[in-house]
Amino acid sequence: MSSVRLPAILAVATLLSSTASGYAAECGSDLSTFLAGIKTEAVASGIAADAVDKALTGAQIDQKVLKMDRAQGVFRQTFLEFSKRTVSGARYQIGKKKIEQYASVFARAEQETGVPAAVITAFWGMETDFGAVQGDFNTRNALVTLSNDCRRPEVFRPQLIALIKLASLNDIDPQTTTGAWAGEIGQTQMLPADIIKYGEDGDGDGLVSLKTSAPDVILTTARFLAGLGFKRGEPWLQEVKLPETLPYEKSGLGGTLTAGDWFNLGVMPRNGDKSAAALNASLVLPQGRFGPAFLAYPNFNVYLSWNQSLVYTLSAAYFATRLSGAEAYDPGNPEPGLSVEDMKVLQEKLDAKSHDVGKIDGILGSGTRTAVQKVQAELGLPADGWPDAKLLETMK
Repeated sequence: MSSVRLPAILAVATLLSSTASGYAAECGSDLSTFLAGIKTEAVASGIAADAVDKALTGAQIDQKVLKMDRAQGVFRQTFLEFSKRTVSGARYQIGKKKIEQYASVFARAEQETGVPAAVITAFWGMETDFGAVQGDFNTRNALVTLSNDCRRPEVFRPQLIALIKLASLNDIDPQTTTGAWAGEIGQTQMLPADIIKYGEDGDGDGLVSLKTSAPDVILTTARFLAGLGFKRGEPWLQEVKLPETLPYEKSGLGGTLTAGDWFNLGVMPRNGDKSAAALNASLVLPQGRFGPAFLAYPNFNVYLSWNQSLVYTLSAAYFATRLSGAEAYDPGNPEPGLSVEDMKVLQEKLDAKSHDVGKIDGILGSGTRTAVQKVQAELGLPADGWPDAKLLETMK
């Protein structure tokens, strides 16, 4: 997909040990000095000098990358809006066909890692529409730009060294390889250091080609998800129906209840399956108690490691359940949300009450959801974390 998983990059990007001791050149230096420092560091990590020269020849600063970095988009759509667009009927049908087409590869992936075909396929579809939209930024230049920029060189410089390593292994051509603006490559948009750590040759050609080889994509993505902690044989998300009354203050990610506790409170799986009753489960209400409702199991944390947006991760996890045979969710009839301007007003009032909502940006992020839930409970309202006009009017 077109948006970039920057929060996840900051949280889970694997750093190469060769860069951990420091940098040979300071950020912000002229390009030739900077590249000389990169070469010194890459050679010290064990990459041949001529391979480094070959990888860096023609490297340039890309002003478009800096523009994208300074203007990062965030999800302003609701879960219903975003999921209906991204988990479309056409994408679902293509996903099912991909699972059939590469059945033997998916079987191998699940046998080796425990990650089911549906989970891999959902990310494949969400990230690049199964390889159709992989990004058109030169990956080497993007990483040179972000590593030289003084904003977050500690995040991107190790990825540049990893890219040079991939080039030395002939897995990419730095002159022509393109991807997302923040350095992700291939059909599931993976970072160079993660490709080195988890990359697997699925088609037997001796290379890890995540831009062109579906078997390589499937096996590498499976290994990556397993590395993030996906647990074999456990669910990740389950749609549920809610009783008329519920202690909504216990809902939200990070709770301490089990699925069985929720079942005892009257929460019912839509498919009737209560086999995961012993697992910890969070009741997730992306648009409040009148909208879709899900139990998120420990494997859902893998989605949050991939991307920290609840709207994106819930959509990706839901897509995987659909590919696994679940029904389309019941959209319910949620209360209308707030406009961006009204959300800013609400955030300002929450901030004035010493609630940490982060930036006053009109976005319903995790901090704002948590603050809304606390204030709802204080006001004696159902604490489902969904801000609506009634809450704003009450706070005014």
